[in-house]
Amino acid sequence: MLNSSLKKEAVEKLKEEVTNYENAQKNVQKAALNLHNSRTSALEVIDNVERYINSIANTPKEFEKEFDAIRINTASFKALSEITYDEKLMIKIAGGGTAAGVAAGVATAAFAPTAAMAIATTFGTASTGAAISGLSGAAATNAALAWLGGGALAAGGGGMAAGNTLLALAGPIGWGIGAASLVAGGVFASKKNKDAAIKADKERLEILKERRKIDAIQYEIVELTSTTKKLMNELYKMITNFTNAAQNITSFEQYSSNQRQELIAIINNTSSLSKLFMKEIGK
Repeated sequence: MLNSSLKKEAVEKLKEEVTNYENAQKNVQKAALNLHNSRTSALEVIDNVERYINSIANTPKEFEKEFDAIRINTASFKALSEITYDEKLMIKIAGGGTAAGVAAGVATAAFAPTAAMAIATTFGTASTGAAISGLSGAAATNAALAWLGGGALAAGGGGMAAGNTLLALAGPIGWGIGAASLVAGGVFASKKNKDAAIKADKERLEILKERRKIDAIQYEIVELTSTTKKLMNELYKMITNFTNAAQNITSFEQYSSNQRQELIAIINNTSSLSKLFMKEIGK
């Protein structure tokens, strides 16, 4: 009876940890979506700053150099965000890769289109978006969908998004860990009490380890989102106050010394905000 109780308790704890892991997956997906939305809003502020600077005559050449770098930092996010998500095409492209690539393709297809792009821009901006940003049209679409579908994994690159993290976030727990299928299939029912308890507890500890990794990733995304929002709001206030105070100025020479310093500070903050787009999660 003692072993029977241990088996029952171990299996129940395993089921509970499976649920915890699946909840952690959902939480990271939500965090990625929040980050994506924050970056989209931040990009609008950056574009507004650039439009204003471009409207001013006789600006220093250094300004253009700054915005060249800013455009590079945001180009990857723009490229991935503008991709048209096509579930069937993605799976088809993934089908030409490794078994792991196909698994990633099928798993990622479970996302809603917006969520899929959120995952792409959260985990693939720096490593994958940089390459995709140089493409256009169908070529860009195919490249992005291949990456989402596991193409980066097949190629042996892509950092976190190309490995187990993408599989863990996109698909059922069974992609990375076999515990869910073991529980659902009643595997433990056919095992001896003691063996089942040991097996269930071992699986639970594996899932716990993976969940803690995902929890750490979620924390990192939340922190990046918070930093992005804070800097974006500060920049929005700066450019709004500045343009309101300098409505009739059309040339850089017309600014006072203080106004020129304010404009430089705005560009510096714009640069800092753009660099957050290249932050790689899990690195």
